[in-house]
Amino acid sequence: MPRYDVTVKLTGTDANAMFLVGRVREALRKAGVPAEEIKRFSVEAFDKGSYDELLRFLMEIVDVE
Repeated sequence: MPRYDVTVKLTGTDANAMFLVGRVREALRKAGVPAEEIKRFSVEAFDKGSYDELLRFLMEIVDVE
């Protein structure tokens, strides 16, 4: 179960890691997640060692479509 009750459509979009993180950041912001939590999310996301790790992390944070 994702950390936040937020759904983000990532399938069929640009697969660039920066784009995906930005998409999730925007969804979190729109859902009212505090800026400090979004900042922590971003730091942790960009600390992932591979693209696959990043995708798994994103799926832990939000519901990915």
